[in-house]
Amino acid sequence: MKKKSLGVNAILNSLQTLLNLIFPLITFPYVSRVLSVDGMGKYNFSNSVISYFILLAGLGISRYAVREGARLRDDRVEFSKFASRIFSINLCSTIVSYLLLFVVIFTFNNLKIYVNAILTFSIQIFFTTLGVDWLYTIYEEYAYITLRNILFKITSIILLFLFVKHSNDYLKYAAITTFASVGSYALNFIHAKKFCDIKITWKFNWNPYIIPILTIFGTMLAVTIYVNSDIIILGFLKNDYTVGIYSISAKIYGMVGPMISATMAVTIPRLAMLMGKKRYKEYKRLFKRLLQSMIIIVIPSVIGLMLTSRNVILIIAGKNYLQSTSSLRILSLALFFGAMNTILVECVLIPSKREKATLITAIVAAVINVALNFVLIPILSENGAAVTTVVAELSSMLINFRFSKDIIGKDLFNKEFLKNGLCAIFGGIGIALVCLLIGNTVSSNVTQLILSVIFSIAIYSLILWIFRNELFFDVVNKIKLFIK
Repeated sequence: MKKKSLGVNAILNSLQTLLNLIFPLITFPYVSRVLSVDGMGKYNFSNSVISYFILLAGLGISRYAVREGARLRDDRVEFSKFASRIFSINLCSTIVSYLLLFVVIFTFNNLKIYVNAILTFSIQIFFTTLGVDWLYTIYEEYAYITLRNILFKITSIILLFLFVKHSNDYLKYAAITTFASVGSYALNFIHAKKFCDIKITWKFNWNPYIIPILTIFGTMLAVTIYVNSDIIILGFLKNDYTVGIYSISAKIYGMVGPMISATMAVTIPRLAMLMGKKRYKEYKRLFKRLLQSMIIIVIPSVIGLMLTSRNVILIIAGKNYLQSTSSLRILSLALFFGAMNTILVECVLIPSKREKATLITAIVAAVINVALNFVLIPILSENGAAVTTVVAELSSMLINFRFSKDIIGKDLFNKEFLKNGLCAIFGGIGIALVCLLIGNTVSSNVTQLILSVIFSIAIYSLILWIFRNELFFDVVNKIKLFIK
């Protein structure tokens, strides 16, 4: 297989995540105003419930497939056998997920008012399995993924403006959201023939697959619990209004996180391949570069989001959701801990087959998060939910770092790391000064945000240029090459 450029992939994935950020900026102001706070609360509560069943159907298969499949991707015959087995296991978990979903719906009376929305979202369970997204991650097909996302996002926007017009149209919004993902996954399955021949098969030894898959699933379940427990517990302890308020800050937090991690996402299959083929020197060199790149990206992003939170809330959701500002500022802190933790999990522990370590960490973080939610939500409401997310992400990062130390090496925090850290800190200070200055001199929220973003990028680029930052100049050269 022709080796793809990580730099080009990073640009494509950044473009994709930028689109994921831009499209909600177009649609969310409209939806949040049309549906009202209660409508958004019902939509997000139902979506949070179904996310557990999507997770159950996925069963940790994607992470396992990327780790093991990266070693086989150059051999179509062997990879086809592997892909067929993975897909067959995934079908079984999908059936189990649907059975449990129906049991839950008919058991809990509190869910009756959400049944229609939950069933609408549930269509995603089957098509997520059909979509074999892990296949495109293994083959680093970011150009295809980006084009596919643009197509279905544009279609969903058109449908949104055509059909969502009243405060009780949250079911239509759910249907349009579901259609966007279902269409992408259907296209995925058709396009998969380019890389391998997927068939349903049951005659193989399941044991080598099931144990690591279930361990990874346990980790993902625990993480999902502490990510989604905030909204679930808010729904039970408070009301739809509070869920609607917090869901805005959580939604923005969820959009910015992937944008920050775009560079890391394209590196995961390459690191898994290097680890799987025992090319440890190359692995360490790439990992160090990734970590330093993330430091350069994450710190200024956190500072920028904290200082522009009010503008972002007003533009995306309107004055009715202004209460979300404080919880978004708190969640901004979690972006740093979450990004660092994701690097340790996806790029170190999973490729090195230490999924048991990630499971322990995730369980500890989930217990901390859920326990703190019951303590802090009654007192601090949506801000308490945000605080628990920060604490959970910090705990996960510290524990996973301890599990990873012997792999990433003692020389990780060298002079180069320190230099990049200083660049990020000085850059963050520059961004803070720019945002505060613009905030005190410009009255329009839209103008404030636009100018803050433009001048923050400019001042940060200038600081990186003054420091002669190697990563900065490498990105500039990659962009020039990509444009040509």
